[in-house]
Amino acid sequence: MNYLRLRQQIYGWLLVGPFVITLIVLFLYALLRTIYFSFTRYDLFNDAVWIGVNNFTELLNDSLFLIALSNTIFFSLIVTVIQTILALALAILVNSKVRGKGFFRTAFYIPGILSSASVTLIFIWLYQKNGYLNSFVSSVANHYPQLSCFLLTALGCQFLLVVNDKRKGLPVGWFDPAWGMLSVIIALAVTYIVSTLGWIDATDRIIEVNWLSTREKAGPMPVTLWAIVIQNIYTTIPTFMLLFLAGLQGIPGELYEAARIDGANKWQQHWHITIPQLAPVTFVVVTFSIIGTLQMFDQVALLGASAPLESRITLAYYVYHNAFPPGGTPQVGIASAAALILAFITLIIVYLQKIFGVKEKAHG
Repeated sequence: MNYLRLRQQIYGWLLVGPFVITLIVLFLYALLRTIYFSFTRYDLFNDAVWIGVNNFTELLNDSLFLIALSNTIFFSLIVTVIQTILALALAILVNSKVRGKGFFRTAFYIPGILSSASVTLIFIWLYQKNGYLNSFVSSVANHYPQLSCFLLTALGCQFLLVVNDKRKGLPVGWFDPAWGMLSVIIALAVTYIVSTLGWIDATDRIIEVNWLSTREKAGPMPVTLWAIVIQNIYTTIPTFMLLFLAGLQGIPGELYEAARIDGANKWQQHWHITIPQLAPVTFVVVTFSIIGTLQMFDQVALLGASAPLESRITLAYYVYHNAFPPGGTPQVGIASAAALILAFITLIIVYLQKIFGVKEKAHG
């Protein structure tokens, strides 16, 4: 019996051995070395010199570190909120009874499987002064009168048609697709007629927003970092949408049926059933999003010289920039101290999110 138990333990350790060795070498050993180097002056070429907490005090006096800290915190909060809401909305959309549901699920998930490097290069091209994004913004601005006429006419027609049906006692919703198609057709015809008559004219302005090579700020972050926000959301939403979709399919249909019997509309069903029941999934999504955004590195690094350093730097890139400075002496001690601060901030924010944020258990 003891022999069999010993053999089972040996087999067990053989199975988990590679993982344990990897964990010890790449995590535990690396963590201990990082802690040690954070209290030293070390440049990879000479012996480490113990200097105590000087690296940490130097960080607090480094304006670039403070910029990176501010950029990282605001970037994490903004991206986490936006992509969590959008991922949930997309999951609800592709989980509803719509035609071509499989196509939309695949199309929405494609950005999640694309290479981060290739997506970054595409977005760098989009963000050029003469790139597609500025051309699109210029087209919208130049045709603003036509677009306004179309939208106002379509909304007005939809409102009148639905109100007319409601007065007759017909069970019609505000977004009835039949009246929606008719409203769009009428709006297109009206817009074409007023444009032909010259009552509204397009302009020929050229808008060139400097998305990358600028030091300007928009709100709490530089404009360049806002551009990365759009890119990060585009590539990350599909994965979180998939998690929410799995959670939605686990919600009992009887809950929605009971809510409909009680007279709850779609919004009330989502607010009182969907969101509370998805609390465990939301907790995972928010936690993963916080960790991922706080440690965001590759998209900043791939921008390279396309943007000023202070306009795109985050804590993760600050660590890399000090460990492997372009044409300078490595400052491994400073990089290690910054890495520990980043790890500490990540743990604190995730812990606070666990206590005061989204709960792990479903409720409602």
